Amino acid sequence: MIRKYVWLLLSIVVTVTAQAQEKFIERYGNLDNALYHIKAGKAATVTFLGGSITNMEGWRGKVCTYLEDTYPATEFRFINAGIPSLGSLPHAFRFKQDVLDKGKTDLLFLEAAVNDHVNGTNEQTQRRAMEGIIRHALTANPQMNIVLMAFADEDKMADYRAGKVPLEVQVHEELAGKYHLPFINLAKEVTTRIDAHEFTWKDDFKDLHPSPFGQQLYFNTIKQLLILTLDRPVPKRLLTVKLPKASAPLNYANGDYGDIRKATIKDGFTLVPSWEPTDGVGTREGFVKVPMLVSGKAHASLVFPFTGRTVGICIVSGPDAGIIRYSIDGGAPQTKDLRTQWSKSLYLPWYLILGDDLAPGKHELKIETGDAAEVTRIVHFLVNP
Repeated sequence: MIRKYVWLLLSIVVTVTAQAQEKFIERYGNLDNALYHIKAGKAATVTFLGGSITNMEGWRGKVCTYLEDTYPATEFRFINAGIPSLGSLPHAFRFKQDVLDKGKTDLLFLEAAVNDHVNGTNEQTQRRAMEGIIRHALTANPQMNIVLMAFADEDKMADYRAGKVPLEVQVHEELAGKYHLPFINLAKEVTTRIDAHEFTWKDDFKDLHPSPFGQQLYFNTIKQLLILTLDRPVPKRLLTVKLPKASAPLNYANGDYGDIRKATIKDGFTLVPSWEPTDGVGTREGFVKVPMLVSGKAHASLVFPFTGRTVGICIVSGPDAGIIRYSIDGGAPQTKDLRTQWSKSLYLPWYLILGDDLAPGKHELKIETGDAAEVTRIVHFLVNP
């Protein structure tokens, strides 16, 4: 009798918890194509695209373990495309190299809300980048399933408490609705549950890089989405997505890296085959011991020819970063500050748009550095053909 009561109590707790989690899951779409690969005991590739919260050990690893344990007959391949500090703009231009070039993805988890806010990414860029990623993914593989997620930070919590939906959450959710993708609002869940005195940010969640407690919370809700969308009969066939008209016509759906070797060095730049710092300052994996165009004198200059309506640079911004002057097609010179709030302590990958809304066709970008003490390191040019 006691055992029966305990099991009944546990089932009630599980049901209540699941129902609570479902409040933060918007099922604008399903995961039937992922289900077709996973539940039929075939092979499935699951890719995780995001920043440090995706890259760190936590919810991502728990999702991988859950899928392998739940579907042991399926051959899974997992791709960790998380890179600390990077948000939607970097994701849009690195998507081909870091995701598509690694083979066909069946299920993509995508997040950028925390870094888009921390990095100060404006709304237009967020919309062009996030929609660009979605369209790039579904153009490359119209049968890919995508899950959008918005993680928590203290500013998002403050917005909710002031009666506002955080901008980054708005962008993620609106695009999830438009493209019929599941959306998990973990920022709202964390805020709601803290305000209900279930736990605290300071003592339990700890930081926007969640503690093990926070990682488990994220995983629990993501797992609930998987249960809701995968616990159903296997579809008889794969469904192919037909893309709707874009909300942002100049989105970065063709975002790619431009080869630094195609730049013409006018004066003072050197193509360093494998750059690494000599001052002991930290770096990010993937942005050290790789080729870079590095300035070595005052007013170093180069020219980069490109085709497309958008151009930018991916740089490594460190303690010696400064200000560049640049122009497109011989137009009026503009300036761009390459320094970040973290430059003194980290050689940080930093993505900057230098030209947008350009006329279709061929263009030329000219860059000139400042004084000799300021060093510019270009890892990639950004192009949207």
